[in-house]
Amino acid sequence: MADFKRLHCFLCTGSGCVSSGVWQVREALETELEKQGLTDEVELINTGCAGLCERGPRIGVWPDEIYYQNVTPAQVPDLVTEHFLKGRPFEPARLTDANTGEIVRSEQDFQFLSKQHRIVLENCGVVNPEAIEEYIARDGYMALGTVLSEWTPQQVIDTIKSSGLRGRGGAGFPTGLKWQLLADARSDVKYVVCNADEGDPGAFMDRSVLEGDPHRVMEAMIIQGYATGATKGFIYCRAEYALAITRLDIAIKQARAYGFLGENLFGTGFSFDLEVRVGAGAFVCGEETALMQSVEGKRGQPMPRPPFPTQKGLWGMPTSINNVETYAAVPWIIRNGAEAYSNIGTERSKGTKVFALAGQVRNTGLIEVAMGITLREIVEQVGGGVMNDRPFKAAQIGGPSGGCIPAEHLDTPLDYDSLTSLGAILGSGGLIVMDDTSCMVDVARFFMEFCVDESCGKCGPCRAGTRQILETLNDICEGRASMEDLDRLEKLGLLMKDMSLCALGQTAPNPVLSTMRHFRYEYEAHINNHKCPAKVCRKLLTFEVDREVCTGCGVCARNCPVDTIFKEDGERKYYIVQDACTRCGTCFDVCNFNAVVKE
Repeated sequence: MADFKRLHCFLCTGSGCVSSGVWQVREALETELEKQGLTDEVELINTGCAGLCERGPRIGVWPDEIYYQNVTPAQVPDLVTEHFLKGRPFEPARLTDANTGEIVRSEQDFQFLSKQHRIVLENCGVVNPEAIEEYIARDGYMALGTVLSEWTPQQVIDTIKSSGLRGRGGAGFPTGLKWQLLADARSDVKYVVCNADEGDPGAFMDRSVLEGDPHRVMEAMIIQGYATGATKGFIYCRAEYALAITRLDIAIKQARAYGFLGENLFGTGFSFDLEVRVGAGAFVCGEETALMQSVEGKRGQPMPRPPFPTQKGLWGMPTSINNVETYAAVPWIIRNGAEAYSNIGTERSKGTKVFALAGQVRNTGLIEVAMGITLREIVEQVGGGVMNDRPFKAAQIGGPSGGCIPAEHLDTPLDYDSLTSLGAILGSGGLIVMDDTSCMVDVARFFMEFCVDESCGKCGPCRAGTRQILETLNDICEGRASMEDLDRLEKLGLLMKDMSLCALGQTAPNPVLSTMRHFRYEYEAHINNHKCPAKVCRKLLTFEVDREVCTGCGVCARNCPVDTIFKEDGERKYYIVQDACTRCGTCFDVCNFNAVVKE
């Protein structure tokens, strides 16, 4: 007879909660359960990311439907005593609403989930990613069994086409068409590849899916293999995603043991196998031709197209590449039908989209919403509003390849076409919310620094263009630029978009061009007035000591690298010699009494 336990304690063990100390919490739980004789009554279950990352470590207790946030090892004894022994929730660690501070009584009442529509993430935070049995219990591999036993390969492709699923890696190419191109390619050897080389700053969608539900992606790749005639698949994952790689390796071994990978699957004569290839973390390897070079063991550099991968890909054979999120939608589509998926979203952007919601918003983490939801709904309802009730200024979407959406476009639907009209792109799903303390020139500079570091240097427009744009942005932020530099920035950005070899160079100017379009007045203030309206660019600021607030502690003077902070004889209050000040801002950073102000 199965060993059923009274309570099941779900611990989020995604990377966010791991960094917050969930393993220490689990160790404390194991110790306390044994101490209080509850080991046979409470089962601890590791799950993937449940979404609300800044509240980690996060625990859910079933069937009580009680959720805890920011749990520490020191709280564990009281939590076990109150909840697991006495049967009443441990109130100090209860999950609370970001706006009201009220305890969340059920998931249905939780603002963070109110607008979400979980398809890709339906198992994340629910199943143990290292237990294939739990995936199977949630209809895992049911879609694979259906297509292998009942469908023709063309029926699979037609279903994906009818669903309207488009690639979630950024370009939005129709997934069904991509599969059809591989199916039509004439070759005895074909490959399918999962692009898990997620490298955008602030993005963690693909990592979380692989950490929380790896079998889902694998099932989709096997289905694509059957539909297109491919018998081998590669999952290309960056080395920084160590936990995702570990769980993929476990999942592949389990799938082989259960007969979902290998020879003669389901007795149909179809064979398919998977392999994980680890990348060294180069952002450019997210571009499909560079990715294939890396998989082959070569330096990851983009190649001219055509030929396209479905014509000549890995080792010269037809290859189809989809990203993690695209694959993760496929089993749901097969199980529920193309129409059910196409009824979600907009006319030209079907289904759902996973975003990594970050920045100055109360609820940060992983969210999945229907295509076409407005930015306002995400910020104010899912995200709980801007932190500290400051005004919303902009949202950076799509990472280094994307652009900024200003406050006047808060009601813009988030879909492929609407964002393109604003000079932004949906991208892979990074979404960073900014308030009025963000300088848009500095934001553009940050992303351009990233692109300079990550450019492979193969083509001149990207190699030289990114550096020239960065140098110009540095001049603007430090008060050395002229208005002619703005025209030069725009011309250089447009040239890069037209002349660069791959998408890295073609999209690198997007953050600059979009901020110039929507926040040109900030650029002009930096150049004409030598002022940063957001008070971020330190070379354009003046630091003063508020003598009414200054306590005379002297921390600012002791830390000043150029010794420009003094006090008069017999005085306790300090002042800054402006002619000698280098505007480094160290005094502002070290003052514990907010006595140093910046203007």
